[in-house]
Amino acid sequence: MKIITKYLLLKYLKYFFIILVSLELFFVGFDYLQNYKSLPDSANLQILYILYNSFFILTITLPLSLLFGWVLTISVMIKDNNIISFYSLGISKKDILFPIITLAFIINSILMMLQATPLAYAAEVKRKIINDKYFINEKSNILLKYNDNFVFFKKLFPLEKKALDIRIFKIKDNKLVQTIIAKKAYYQNNRWYVLDAKIIKNPKHIIWEDSKLEISYEKFLYTLEGFKPDIISNVYKAKVQYSIPDAIYTILLFNKQNLNTNKIEAILYSKVVIPFFVLPILLLIFLYSDASSRFFHAGKFISLWVFASLFTWGIFFLLQKLAIGNVLNAKLAIILPIIILFLVSYYIYKKRVN
Repeated sequence: MKIITKYLLLKYLKYFFIILVSLELFFVGFDYLQNYKSLPDSANLQILYILYNSFFILTITLPLSLLFGWVLTISVMIKDNNIISFYSLGISKKDILFPIITLAFIINSILMMLQATPLAYAAEVKRKIINDKYFINEKSNILLKYNDNFVFFKKLFPLEKKALDIRIFKIKDNKLVQTIIAKKAYYQNNRWYVLDAKIIKNPKHIIWEDSKLEISYEKFLYTLEGFKPDIISNVYKAKVQYSIPDAIYTILLFNKQNLNTNKIEAILYSKVVIPFFVLPILLLIFLYSDASSRFFHAGKFISLWVFASLFTWGIFFLLQKLAIGNVLNAKLAIILPIIILFLVSYYIYKKRVN
């Protein structure tokens, strides 16, 4: 690693961590003081609330800290005439930008990988703690379509992967052909295992004099392969969260059922696409900065780019909410603006550097 690159990265990381820790402490502390009276008395649950809330807020503060840290780094380097010194040593704009953008990409990628873990449900967990429902894990009266089946759960326990009082209605050619009734079922090995099942088969051709129902009993049978209980649980939530693997799995599952996946796609894009809006903004911040401290107004520069960063983040946040609410198509609301932002920043880069 070049000495200049090492110097840049260390300086940038210093300001990035200062801003990140400051924002985290402010927002987590403010939220804790605001909701203190609503939190349970248990110290363990309060610590869990702070930890999950910290990660939830991190998904917002980390991208912004990458931008604010770069604004502050450039301001300090221009004031100290570091940029002029770099140019005089033959260091190009590309040499300055590449390590910073690469580092920002790596940090965002780490955040994205964390979104593939149970931490992705941090907002949901903290909501359960504050509503004193952390130990309550039950959904009632759920009716869903899966392939050729309509499935009803009287009670569903997603964490235990268990269901009580289930009914599975198999439909063929718009006719009910079979009903499975059971008191208990468990999800294991990517399928549901039904215990003490009563199976009722309807006659294929109804003849009033001879037709009758075929009733049989099975001590043990498996069905509904791939029908995950946590996916079932999320379908009925108004404020739903998905980890990245669960979102992809749900989209594939819903596509097979010809169901609308726009909301889930929007949630997925908010985790894997939106955080990377910082990359073109980092590029633009540097391209529109002055090299000399003589003509540089630090207050104006910092205010302008802090406002621009917050405004851009706010636009993507709004588009994400509109897509989740099915007001806009997820791809048009999130993917297209990101592509446009990258293309515009690349065009400006080629124009100003070359």
